[in-house]
Amino acid sequence: MKRFKYRAENSPQAWLFLLPTLIIIGIFSVLPLMKTFIMAFQKGTLNNLEFNGFKNFQVVLSDPKFHTALFNTSTYAFIVVPVCLIIAMFIAITIHEKIKNKSLSETIFFIPYLTSIIAVGIVFRFLLNGDYGFVNYILGIFNLGPVNFLDDPNMSMTTLIIFGIWSGLAFNIIILLSGLRNVEPNYYKVADMFGATKKEQFFRITLPQMIPIITFLLMINFINAFKVYAQVFAIFNGKAGIADSATTAVFYIFNKFYVENRYGQGMAAAVILFILILIFTLIQNYVLKRISK
Repeated sequence: MKRFKYRAENSPQAWLFLLPTLIIIGIFSVLPLMKTFIMAFQKGTLNNLEFNGFKNFQVVLSDPKFHTALFNTSTYAFIVVPVCLIIAMFIAITIHEKIKNKSLSETIFFIPYLTSIIAVGIVFRFLLNGDYGFVNYILGIFNLGPVNFLDDPNMSMTTLIIFGIWSGLAFNIIILLSGLRNVEPNYYKVADMFGATKKEQFFRITLPQMIPIITFLLMINFINAFKVYAQVFAIFNGKAGIADSATTAVFYIFNKFYVENRYGQGMAAAVILFILILIFTLIQNYVLKRISK
């Protein structure tokens, strides 16, 4: 007699419970993605689209503004993500090991994550203002200012990177703290017995145990960094910096679609960005898996 093996995916009840979620994902995620790929090969207005072949991709790939947008996006991602993660790790370890009232500290550091990025951007605009900003006031004490953070094209990416690092700290700190709590305390007790230094304990105990959390954060942060838009909009008051000096890939897509009304080209740029993010994510996961072995 053949024994029946239960499998959740073969249960009609399981699919029934999943149906509402699958419908929502299909309507708000799958269908827009399919529409994006279809529109990337079309031209005309939204009410009168016609097939355009690969011409949209040719136009976008030969556009110097798109090259600048990709360069700015890559610069932002490869600076903000590792720097933000390193700073967040330092803060998380300090809270975990040195601070007694951890709950209060976690709440304080998590508040920026709950705050609207637009609201934070308005505050940053006041802080970084060249005439009356607090940051320039501090720099002036050390004879280093004033620095035109907001209206100098050469400073646009630096300003965006500073804002990106700050806005990403809260999420990273909370996730890293949750990982640090799951590290077995007995490992540190044994290490102390054998005279291991704090540096040795970090690289031989803490860091190896935190690899899954760090892998997760790197993947999520890099994807979000390549899709950066809200930070640019907030810090430069709805623009991409002076003379579009801080334009990013998503800002380029937004301008193509909503400002220039070139819908096919905007969607072609979105498809290119999607493919680049997908390729980079696959490569990143492969490299991190090899490192963690």
